[in-house]
Amino acid sequence: MAYVIDQDSCIQCGECMNSCPVGAISEEDGKFSINPDECLSCGVCAGSCPQEAISEE
Repeated sequence: MAYVIDQDSCIQCGECMNSCPVGAISEEDGKFSINPDECLSCGVCAGSCPQEAISEE
């Protein structure tokens, strides 16, 4: 199960993208998103998010 980013809670700090071990997180127009086809569901991004804006889908 992939993880998703709650855009209303995200503060666009980029910690999730920097912590993802497989590069499944990208940024476009100031919004971060997780590619579900690349996500390993390891949870590292969720643990790195200071806003707790990332959760399992």
